[in-house]
Formats: sequence, structure tokens, C-alpha cells
Amino acid sequence: MAAAWGREAMRVEVVSMELGVQVLPVAEARWWSRPMARLLIMVVLLAGVTAVVDKIAAGMATGPVGGLVAGGLGAGFAMWAYAMGVRATERRHVLELLPGREEAASLVGRWTLAGLALFTVTIGVIAVVGGYRVAGWGSPGGAVTVFGTMCAVAVVEELLFRGVLFRIVEEMAGTWGALLVSGGLFGALHLANPGATGWGALAIAVEAGLMLGAAYAATRSLWVPIGLHLGWNAAEAGIFGVTVSGSGAESHGLLEATMSGPAALTGGAFGPEASVVAILVCGVPTVLFLRMAHRRGHLIPRP
Repeated sequence: MAAAWGREAMRVEVVSMELGVQVLPVAEARWWSRPMARLLIMVVLLAGVTAVVDKIAAGMATGPVGGLVAGGLGAGFAMWAYAMGVRATERRHVLELLPGREEAASLVGRWTLAGLALFTVTIGVIAVVGGYRVAGWGSPGGAVTVFGTMCAVAVVEELLFRGVLFRIVEEMAGTWGALLVSGGLFGALHLANPGATGWGALAIAVEAGLMLGAAYAATRSLWVPIGLHLGWNAAEAGIFGVTVSGSGAESHGLLEATMSGPAALTGGAFGPEASVVAILVCGVPTVLFLRMAHRRGHLIPRP
């Protein structure tokens, strides 16, 4: 029995590099490398990062240049902190933030455009049935400022919900469990916003939480959900000038617009993300990402 225990203690778990999991000698594992401990450590770390990023944005994001600088600094600091946390608790390279700078920029660029296109389709459908009307031009500078600040928002939220919650919960509950937990908590987070509603939080959980989780499951790259998240938010507030997730913040986007009609169509005070249209539009890429994850063997069963 002692010999069997010794062999087990020296066992090395070899996991596909594509899934972004390290090769870890079990004999060297410490309490902080256990999934629940890592989850708690990283959530606390990212909560601190969020507070710092908010301070940076409050102090600098007062114009286009300040918004871009604040967003870049906030996103960069968040990624550095995440990488340090992962290396300390898991003793590995942060594979989910690879490849290198040029390829990462290309990935983010493509998926940011995809996120922009998704929201454009959503608001376009709402406009066709009379729920969205453009009143005039807004502020190009405001649109740039929004884009800058949304860079930090997208990075921080994706590191927390996909990089930490989804990835670590998946180790304990499999991919489907990780989708439900990370998506549900992502929706619940938005209940803290001034114009939040239970329906809006549920809609966010379904259309964004599931879609972004599925995007990570399919690609095992955080750059994909970061790009989708950034493109959607930048289009929503920075271009089309509507409320983001019940935030209650006044929009200073490229367009001045008004929304009217039933809340099921427009999302009401929560904004278009609480619209049935957004749920249906985002449901399409969610299904496609999950099919891709299945084909690639990325749907991990519950242990």
C-alpha cells in the first residue's frame, strides 16, 4: 500500500497544452494549488485589480486621450496581475493569453469586429420594428473615450469570469457546470447596476455569460471573449449611444438616439441587453461555439 501511494504521489498529470492546463507533479502540489483555494485567491486578486482599474479610469478617462491611456493601463495592469497570480498558484505559463503580441492583437481585432457586428445586428432589428431612433450626431471624442474605458472593462471582466471562474470551476464540475456557474454569476454581477432588473440579469447571463464562456471553451484563448466583449460594449455605448447593462450612465457616443416601445423589445431601463432580440442574436454564436468545442474535444466532462 505504501508503494502504491508512493507511485501515485510521483504521478504527473499531462494535460493537452491546447486546453491551457499545466503539467504539474502531484508530489509538489501545495494547498494553494487546489481548485477551491486557487479560485478564492484569484477572485480576491481580481477584486483588488478592479478597484485599482476603477481608480485609474476615474482619474484619467476625461477625454479621448485620457480614455485610451486609462483603458490601456488598466487592461495591462489586469493582465499582469492575472499572469502573476496564475504563475504563483499553478506554476505555469499563462497559455490562455498566448500567442504573442502581434497574433493576440490580430485575434482581438477580429473578434472585436465580430462583437461590434453582433450588436449592430441586434440594434438594427430593434430599429426595424421601431424601438430605436437616431436623433442626431453625438460626440466622436466621446466614442473614443468609451472605447478606451471599455478596453479595461472587457479585459478585467473576462479575466475574472472566463479566466478564473470558468476555467477553475471547469476542473471541478466540467464544461457544462462551468458555463452555468460563470454565466449565472456574470448575470448576477449586473444586479448591482442602478437600472438593473432580474430579467436584465437573466438576459445577460444567457446571451453574454453563455456566449463568452462558449467562446473560451471552443478556442481556449481569452483573447476571443475579450474581443467579443469589447466590440459589443464599444458599439452599444460608443457608437449607438444606448445604456449598457443598466449602468445608468449617460451615453456620450457617436450617435444621439432614443429608444421606445415594450421592454421586451428595447430592454427598458436596462438597455438593449435585456431585449429578447439580443438573446436570440447571441444565441446563434453560442450554439456555433459549442459545436466547435465539441468537434475539437474541448467539452470536458465532470470529474
